[in-house]
Amino acid sequence: MRSGSAAGAGSAVDAAGPPLPWGDGGYGRDSIVRELIAHRLQTLALVEPLTDEQLTFQHSPLQSPIVWDLGHIADFEEQWLVDASAGSGAVRAPHPTYDPVLNPRALRSRLRLPSPEEMRGCLRAVRERSERRLAAVRFDPNDRLLAQGYVYNMTLQHEAQHSETILQTIQLIPGVRYEPPWRAEPLVAISAPSGLATVPAGPFLMGTDDRSVAYDNERPAHVVDLPAYRIDVAPVTNGDYLVFVEDGGYRRPELWTAAGWRWLGDAKVGHPGQWIATSHGRWSERSVGRVAALDPSRPVVHVSWYEASAYARWAGKRLPTEAEWEKAAAWDPAHARPRRYPWGDAPPGPDRANLDQRCFAAAPVGAYPRGRSVVGCVQMLGDVWEWTASDFEPYPGFEVFPYREYSAVHFGKGYKVLRGGSWATRPVAVRNTFRNWDLPERRQIFAGFRCAADA
Repeated sequence: MRSGSAAGAGSAVDAAGPPLPWGDGGYGRDSIVRELIAHRLQTLALVEPLTDEQLTFQHSPLQSPIVWDLGHIADFEEQWLVDASAGSGAVRAPHPTYDPVLNPRALRSRLRLPSPEEMRGCLRAVRERSERRLAAVRFDPNDRLLAQGYVYNMTLQHEAQHSETILQTIQLIPGVRYEPPWRAEPLVAISAPSGLATVPAGPFLMGTDDRSVAYDNERPAHVVDLPAYRIDVAPVTNGDYLVFVEDGGYRRPELWTAAGWRWLGDAKVGHPGQWIATSHGRWSERSVGRVAALDPSRPVVHVSWYEASAYARWAGKRLPTEAEWEKAAAWDPAHARPRRYPWGDAPPGPDRANLDQRCFAAAPVGAYPRGRSVVGCVQMLGDVWEWTASDFEPYPGFEVFPYREYSAVHFGKGYKVLRGGSWATRPVAVRNTFRNWDLPERRQIFAGFRCAADA
């Protein structure tokens, strides 16, 4: 990653929404610049309250030093928006320091990293170069990387994903007094939906053939035929999960998979990752620098796949497969087509989903009735990522594009699929077909779940 001088300041804009119809006209380039500026300003605003020590220290072997994430954002932008967009056909490798394959997270504290001030200068310098390159870019419809602005959408999503990772790290800093530059209150739930929705048997179209924004692991679209099943209308709440805890859920091996019980013995945990036991059997919950009494109406968060699976078994249910999750979120049988979002194809807004780092916590179940899917499921996008029963594997006909390190290197490695995004997910990086993944023991992600059952 090259260094350079600082670029001028820009102004924030609302970057929420689907990919823009970027073309070769001037309006398209202006839109790209506005989106790049908006995402960068939001990333920098998230780290502004942190000290240099908090930015450079590795707070957990599961997370990078935050300054590494910033460097990786800069290197990725230079790799794709400066070098690859030049149209030479060759894509350079990441800078060795910021190569996530060469340097796994647990080892990144050993790297020699720039200071936060130097890193901010590097981010500005790379942005100068990418904007200069953009002025000369020709959006060749025969170039898969540039056609429909794919490389710009990919880079925006990449930064959005790392801004969520940064928030995961902040959540893990012990005793941090973190107050973000904004923190809106989530909507209030008028009623709390409960029970299970029945999804009729039949085929549906899973995945997508979109080449403007979708990652390679979301493609291609393919028909999946499912038997009828039932799925929770809403995510499992803190109140639901507390009953499981109080019923000895963490002490009953029959509820756990063999691997989960071994993990539990090693991890020695007895409640979700950010719950805090207080006096007289009460609980508090920590959410990004703020501790408050546990709200039973909010989705449970910071649970591993093992914990979600044990709860589902305790409840007489199971975790949904990712195909079941996607059909419940996306399929519109009346029009025989999938929707981009549970509510339709209109972009996410603050009245439909808790996204975009607005509230810095999950919202009560039932707070977003306008975001419900055709079968009646609520909050399938936003609030908490949802564990599924499925392993992270390629779809039939999968093709690596544009680099194998994003998806292909993770197939067959024991990762479980998560769907739906969280309150910390930026809208550019969430849709019904988006696939996230992590190891079944991981709890640092903003993950919860909903259950399913055979019909």
